[in-house]
Amino acid sequence: MANVGIMGAGSWGTALALLLHKNGHQVTVWSISEDEVKMLSEKREHVNKLPGVKLPKDMIFTTDMEEAVKGKDFIVLAVPSPFTRSTARNMSPYVAKGQIIVDVAKGIEESTLMTLSQQIEEEIPNAQVAVLSGPSHAEEVGRGLPTIVVIGARKKEIAEYLQEMFMNEVFRVYISPDMKGMELGGSLKNVIALAAGIADGLGYGDNTKAALITRGIAEIARLGVKMGGAVESFTGLTGIGDLIVTCASVHSRNRKAGYLIGQGRTMQEAMDEVQMVVEGVYSAKAAVKLGQKYGVSLPIIDKVSEVLFEGKDPREAVNELMLRDGRPEHQALHWQE
Repeated sequence: MANVGIMGAGSWGTALALLLHKNGHQVTVWSISEDEVKMLSEKREHVNKLPGVKLPKDMIFTTDMEEAVKGKDFIVLAVPSPFTRSTARNMSPYVAKGQIIVDVAKGIEESTLMTLSQQIEEEIPNAQVAVLSGPSHAEEVGRGLPTIVVIGARKKEIAEYLQEMFMNEVFRVYISPDMKGMELGGSLKNVIALAAGIADGLGYGDNTKAALITRGIAEIARLGVKMGGAVESFTGLTGIGDLIVTCASVHSRNRKAGYLIGQGRTMQEAMDEVQMVVEGVYSAKAAVKLGQKYGVSLPIIDKVSEVLFEGKDPREAVNELMLRDGRPEHQALHWQE
């Protein structure tokens, strides 16, 4: 049995806390919100974000960061991506040398263009940082529905240890050394999911959705490989798998925000209505900057950014994508002479 600290009591942190508890581990869940800790402790349920999912009586909830971090066998960092760096900085005094931190959020920091694991490593250089990613909505993991994810780590023994800690009959875990590819796939897919939601909000059909998913993963893979990620990460669970579920699911906050924008809401109105952090909004500007930095064409991501931040009409953005110059689907394929 492991002693585990969960940093963040949102839907994903709560679902993973329940999963790890069912695997026999002692779990302590930290939240910055006293009201959230009081609600979880008294009601044994996250009534706002995971209604109907009951939490065991021996699961500990606290606002004391030291209590949640110190002496734990590993820590799950489950705060929204905009708060990853600040949370890691505040955790740092309590993290022991070699302590394992598993980041389960997805995003890129706009100011530095760093992935979340890079931010954690910068703030807590004495930690062993890993990532968990894949098609895994908290609402389904909380209900115990079959889910498959990937854990990435620099050292194989760390990945194998975490694989054993998380895996059970409804939560299958693969491992990978390609943290960069996993994180880029997980963060950039949120921007494509906004595009898919916008298309739904405009009343477009399955053909449009399929095109966005397929051309979206092409953009993500082009950039990801240029940045040093492995193409296998983009064709697997942490790439196309995560993209499909985020573009199609009713649970997806990114798709929902895009849908509202497609129906005429502003970006801020959509985010306010979703009432959860919409990671794709925070990743969009960073993705555009990465495309420019590495000289990679990202037409869908660029148009999403224009809709979000420049007030471009979504229908006009779609028309501009459709009327781009004709070209081969795959540049690597050549005609026979």
